[in-house]
Amino acid sequence: MKHKKVLAVLLTVAMAASVAACGGGGSDTNASSDAAENTTDAQADTTGAGDAADASSDTTTDATGGKDAEFTIALCAKTEGIAWFDDMRTGVDEFNADHADVYAYEINPEGSDAAKQNAMLEDLISQGVDAICCVPVDAQAVAATLQKARDAGIVVVTHEASDILGSVDYDLEAFDNDYFGTLYGQYLAEAMGGEGQYYAAVGGLGMTTHMQWFNSMVNYLKENHPNMELVNPDGTPGEDDNNEQTAYDLAVQAIAAYPELKGLVDCAASSNGMALALEEQGRTDIKLVGLATPSQGGAYIKSGTQYRGLCWRPADAGYTACEIAYKILKGEEITEETSFTKEGYETITIDGNLISGNAPLVFTPENVDDYPF
Repeated sequence: MKHKKVLAVLLTVAMAASVAACGGGGSDTNASSDAAENTTDAQADTTGAGDAADASSDTTTDATGGKDAEFTIALCAKTEGIAWFDDMRTGVDEFNADHADVYAYEINPEGSDAAKQNAMLEDLISQGVDAICCVPVDAQAVAATLQKARDAGIVVVTHEASDILGSVDYDLEAFDNDYFGTLYGQYLAEAMGGEGQYYAAVGGLGMTTHMQWFNSMVNYLKENHPNMELVNPDGTPGEDDNNEQTAYDLAVQAIAAYPELKGLVDCAASSNGMALALEEQGRTDIKLVGLATPSQGGAYIKSGTQYRGLCWRPADAGYTACEIAYKILKGEEITEETSFTKEGYETITIDGNLISGNAPLVFTPENVDDYPF
């Protein structure tokens, strides 16, 4: 936080001079007001910050925990307490350990709550961190707050938020999301023999990448497998909030509502909830393709309850998002010649301020045990 420390010194000198000019009697309210102007915007609209602090540990002290570091980078992801973002924290912690001049850490709201995430971001702005990396619950809901961070001189890097590029320095995607969406369609069609009814869910309708995958999958299946029918009312995916119990409930409801159902898709990392529903009901005739981590879905993939698990390594995405922020803070230019540390991000493509890697993973019964997360 070198540039903020310099500002603090200048403000202190200015305030001391004002006090001396007044004979040392009392405080100079004009000098104090000038200093406060730098934090007024950052402290505004913090209603719910207490809830956000309750949702994740030490959210108000994290920025000071690395007081000896030159730069503080905070990553705020979608939700606390699931394997996906636990693994992302592993990557953030690894980045922190690899860089002596950085204090990097992750905080997340409970329950994929966009309001709580926004409150957390407001708190990070008020703390004066040097960079915020964010995996939004709802990209549109946090766009204004992320722009506020940039206006305050904070570097902003998002992940899974390609629809708010105007409010960030860079957005990082693990791959081309339209391509990833077609993978859902390809594997579902393969499993279902190219015909039959299927039901689909996403983490939330405001989750940019989930909706992009869903739409690309549906378009692919309409064009290539016209005998496959999406049964979701009005063509709108169900929402499971990245919650296994909710995914389970959606699957049970779909199975009951559509007796001819042959396929399930979950674009959230809670697909093992759907797999449990299939296992409990012995529905080997219904094929499931979903976003999954080996630690959550590996057993279902090996048993065949889940046909395929799609993924990218959350830890690597977290590490790379921090790496992008760090390069910006160091004044380094990011181009298509830039090579990042983690596999799948050594070669990138850049479209404006959208950075894409090539890091998709497809888990099968044969390879799922090869991945330690």
